[in-house]
Amino acid sequence: MSTVQNNTVSPSLLASMNPASTATQGTAAAAQDTFMKLLVTQMKNQDPLNPLDNAQVTSQLAQLSTVTGIEKMNTTLQSLIGSYQSSQTLQAAGMIGHGVLATGSSLNLSNGQAPFGIDLPGPADDVKITILDGNGRPVHSMDLGSQPAGMQALQWDGTTDSGAAAANGQYSFTVSATQAGQKVGADSLAFGQVASVASGGQGVVLNVPGLGSVNLADIRQIL
Repeated sequence: MSTVQNNTVSPSLLASMNPASTATQGTAAAAQDTFMKLLVTQMKNQDPLNPLDNAQVTSQLAQLSTVTGIEKMNTTLQSLIGSYQSSQTLQAAGMIGHGVLATGSSLNLSNGQAPFGIDLPGPADDVKITILDGNGRPVHSMDLGSQPAGMQALQWDGTTDSGAAAANGQYSFTVSATQAGQKVGADSLAFGQVASVASGGQGVVLNVPGLGSVNLADIRQIL
């Protein structure tokens, strides 16, 4: 009778059973079958004078159970992620044609309308908006005075500080806020209209003309 001298399972065999290193579930299943065959062979051909220790057998079976459990958990998680992303895509599709506010400072003036927004983490007693042209030159200032915390949808009518009407096109803006003389970190929000929705490796992405591709998580408000 032949004798198996090594009573431990090869680490490489255990590694091959890890779903992260296998291409298909069939490969993992085959590795598990090989594991069991090797374990049975060890037990059949063990040295009667030096039999396998019960604790060692239990340890090897525990390793098999752990790897199998991880594989099943990974499969379940992948299924849940796929279902969640599909649900997000369907919800995002309902936003097509709607205006949204997302993180950004761009401003599009069209026929006297240029919507945008701000988000204040806390109340501010002095809030100012500065509209800039394509060359970064200030064309209009808006003094909003005291404002509460939270998001606000705003609009510029295209009037410059000189009283003239600004030309249609792309502008940008900055927001400055203070409370009791201390700066408040206000966020600027750009406006755009959702044209289409895509789902990929980075999750759900909205195509918003003027803003480009915007992650669903970056949408701050739907108007």
